[in-house]
Amino acid sequence: MHREDLLPALGRLIPSDRLLTRPGALAPYESDGLTSYRARPRAVVLAESADEVIETVRLCHEARVPFMARGSGTSLSGGAVPVEDGIVIALNRMNRVLRFDPVARVAVVEPGVVNLAVTAMAAPHGLYYAPDPSSQSVCTIGGNVAFNSGGAHCFRHGMTANHVLGLRVVLGDGTVVRLGGDSLEQAGPDLTGLFVGSEGLFGVALEITLRLVARPAVYRTVLAAYDNLQAAGDAVSRVIEAGLLPGAMEIMDRLAMDAAEAAVHAGYPPRAAAVLIVECEGEDAQVAAEFHALMQIIAASGAAHMHVAADDEERARIWKGRKCAFSAVGRLSPDFIVQDGVVPRARLGEALAAIEAMSRAHGIRVANVFHAGDGNLHPLILYDGREAGAHDRAEVLAAEILRLCIRLGGSITGEHGVGLEKRAFLSEMYDAGDIDCMRRLRDAMDPHRVANPGKKLEPSAEMPASHGMHPLERAGVISRA
Repeated sequence: MHREDLLPALGRLIPSDRLLTRPGALAPYESDGLTSYRARPRAVVLAESADEVIETVRLCHEARVPFMARGSGTSLSGGAVPVEDGIVIALNRMNRVLRFDPVARVAVVEPGVVNLAVTAMAAPHGLYYAPDPSSQSVCTIGGNVAFNSGGAHCFRHGMTANHVLGLRVVLGDGTVVRLGGDSLEQAGPDLTGLFVGSEGLFGVALEITLRLVARPAVYRTVLAAYDNLQAAGDAVSRVIEAGLLPGAMEIMDRLAMDAAEAAVHAGYPPRAAAVLIVECEGEDAQVAAEFHALMQIIAASGAAHMHVAADDEERARIWKGRKCAFSAVGRLSPDFIVQDGVVPRARLGEALAAIEAMSRAHGIRVANVFHAGDGNLHPLILYDGREAGAHDRAEVLAAEILRLCIRLGGSITGEHGVGLEKRAFLSEMYDAGDIDCMRRLRDAMDPHRVANPGKKLEPSAEMPASHGMHPLERAGVISRA
C-alpha cells in the first residue's frame, strides 16, 4: 500500500465521525502532559473495538506510516506526543470491563479503562487495584501498561508490571498475540513483563488482565515535619534500615506544600521546610506494632512535629494534597518541567541536598514532591515560558539532575518512562550492547519501526516542535499571569 492510500483505506474502516482529519479536531492530540513539544498527526482514529485497532495497525504497517496509541495523554515524558504526519489511535472509547472475577481476584479490561475505575468496581468485594499514579482519576490502564506506571503505594506493592498477569496485544507488524494469562505462574519467558514498560514501541495492548489485591483492614498515617529537606530524606533511609515496610512514604518540600495548600487546604504545617508522609497498612496487630516502631524512628530522625491522621477523612485530605501537587504547582509558575529519576534510598538525603544546591546555582526554583520509599524523585523545575531562553535553562538544570541520579547509582526514570524527554540520556545509563539488545527486540516485533517511532531508542530522531508561547499570548490577547 502506498502512503497516500492510507487515509482512504482508513475511511472504509472507520466511520467519518471517528476519523479525525481537520486541523481543529487534531489540535488536542498534538501534545501530552509534557507540553513543551507538539506535532500534528495526519489523522486520529477514535477506536471503539479491538478489531478496529488491529486493522488500523495492519494498514499503517503496510503503508509504512507511523502510528501511536494514546489514552488520556497524561504522559509526562512526551511518550504520547504523536509523530508528525502519523496516525494516532485514541483508545479512550475502549473502556469496557470484559471480565471481573472477585474470587480469582482478576479483572480483564480494555486499555481505555481509567485506573481509579478499577478500584471503584472492585471495592464492594473488598478488593482494589494497587498501582496508584497521581493521575489515577484520569490516566488509563493502557497508558499505565505502556509506561509501567507507579504511584505512592508501589513502594510496598510494586509497579504496574507486578499487577498485570496477561495481555492480548497487536504487535507493530499487525500480529495479534496473547501473553501471560490469569495467574502469576506462566510457562516460558516473562513476555508480559517484556511488553509492560515498552512505551508503545512493541505494539498496542487490546485486553489487559489485572491482579487485584485485598483491601487492608486498617491504615495508619503520620505526617512528620522537618526543618530541612535533607533531614526528611535521611529519615526514609532510617525507616528502610530498620526493616519496616510501610504502604507508602512520600516527601513534599515547602514549595510543593504551598501549592497543595492553596489548591485543597490539606492542613500541612505552615513553617516546615519539608514533610514526610508515611502510611502503614494491614491487619490490626501488625499495623499497631509497625506503627509504634515507625513513630520511634521518626522521632529520633529530628522531626520537628508529628501528626497522626485522626480518621479516614483526615487521611484522605493529606493524600489529596499530595496527589494534586503536580497540577497545583501551576499556581506558583506558568510553566514547569516534571522530572522523574531514581536514586538509591540510602543516598536520598544527599541527592536532595545536591538538587537544592543546583537550584541555587541556576537561580531556578525547584519544588520537590516524590515517592521517597522507592527513591523516585520528582523535582518540578519552575520557569516562565514567556521569558526568552527560560525553557532552555530549565532543561539544562533537568539534565544535571538526571546525571546526578546516574552518578549516585540510580536511574533516569522511575515511572514516567523515557519517551522524548530522556532518550538522549539512555546511552549514559546503558552500554551499546544493552541498547542494541533492546533495538533487536523491537525490530522482531515491529520490523518497519512504525510503532511510536522517535521515542526511547532513537536519540538521533528529530525532536517535535517546541510549543513556546501560544500565538494569542504573543499577540497580547491572552495571558497566563
